[in-house]
Amino acid sequence: MRFALALPLAALFAIPASAQGDPDVTPQIRELHERAIVLDTHLDIPSRFDDGQWDFTERHHFDWDGSQVDLPRMIEGGLDGGVFVIYTGQGENTPEGYRQARDRALVRAAAIRRVIGENRDHMGLALTADDAERLAREGKRIAFLSIENSWPLGEDLSLLTTFYNLGVRMAGPVHSRDNQLADSTTGEGRWRGLSPLGRQWVAEMNRLGIIIDGSHSSDAAIDQMLELSRVPIVLSHHGPRDLYNHPRNTTDERLRRVAQGGGVIFMNTLFLAPDDRSPERSQIEERQGRWASLSPAERRQLLADKAALDARQRFTQVDFDLFMRSVMHVVRLVGADHVGLGADWDGGGGVIGMEDIALLPRITARLKREGLSDGDVEKILGGNLLRVMRQVQAGAARPAA
Repeated sequence: MRFALALPLAALFAIPASAQGDPDVTPQIRELHERAIVLDTHLDIPSRFDDGQWDFTERHHFDWDGSQVDLPRMIEGGLDGGVFVIYTGQGENTPEGYRQARDRALVRAAAIRRVIGENRDHMGLALTADDAERLAREGKRIAFLSIENSWPLGEDLSLLTTFYNLGVRMAGPVHSRDNQLADSTTGEGRWRGLSPLGRQWVAEMNRLGIIIDGSHSSDAAIDQMLELSRVPIVLSHHGPRDLYNHPRNTTDERLRRVAQGGGVIFMNTLFLAPDDRSPERSQIEERQGRWASLSPAERRQLLADKAALDARQRFTQVDFDLFMRSVMHVVRLVGADHVGLGADWDGGGGVIGMEDIALLPRITARLKREGLSDGDVEKILGGNLLRVMRQVQAGAARPAA
């Protein structure tokens, strides 16, 4: 539904198929891709925004700085926008820990709002599905906000209203460790699902009209969210455990339950096979995250070190075909009305053959090759997120001003 493109459609059609990364990306496929509102529910690029050095208008390169999202590549890949993440790594569940986490989350939210404001001619903050559709008609990129890990709320759920007023429209309770709200997929199972405060969190999320995100939550916590929530929940960056047994994935039966409740599974590119989590890899990624502040000599050394590491052990062995096998597994399981895209860009996502968002039209081409209708493709690319957002907001009580 994009009517004013930053690049003329004819120019996009003139891009050779090889540049799109797949000979199946024909002009007809590109036209379908551009007609849809293409959204991803987990964009971690805000982790680079805090210090003000990251230029979101510059065309970056994944092989150089490890980044996957910027405005030029959003245009190249036909990504209309998505959910920009306020992420806080889990720390101590203490008053001081909560205070520090709250402050970090507010700084990250302010940084995202700053980048949106600096690029107001090209993108805008969306608070509703109608906002997203309006921005698409104006030819602007769409920025929703989410909280990944609600640890910064501490034990004061009134802070959810603060973040709602800053623009947050999706949130998950937990990340990599159990916290005051819920158990993590990789935690110790302190609460056997949601804590008593976590149950109140579900009710407050429903009241405000913020989408509940079950990714990173334990199986028991997801089950309890499904039982307690008055409106659909989502899994913002998730995958099927039946294809790869990893705790960050979930079973086919639970995926069906999310869909039966009207929710959506947004497909992750991670946790489809073992990947490289070595200290050496982490050190490379940390240096890439500081690309803007590195000297030319430091950049050259980083690229040489990364090439040497990749020659020994690529970060991932997952390719585009395996990712699409995962997508189609879930489409066949729950139907096209309950599947979307949540690749975890700039949070470790990407696969061989789709290393950044510039190659997103490959997904549209493969979905059509699998026999899906144009309407179903448009739902998966972004329509399902807008549908569930409308349902969640329609079910909300009017929030306090």
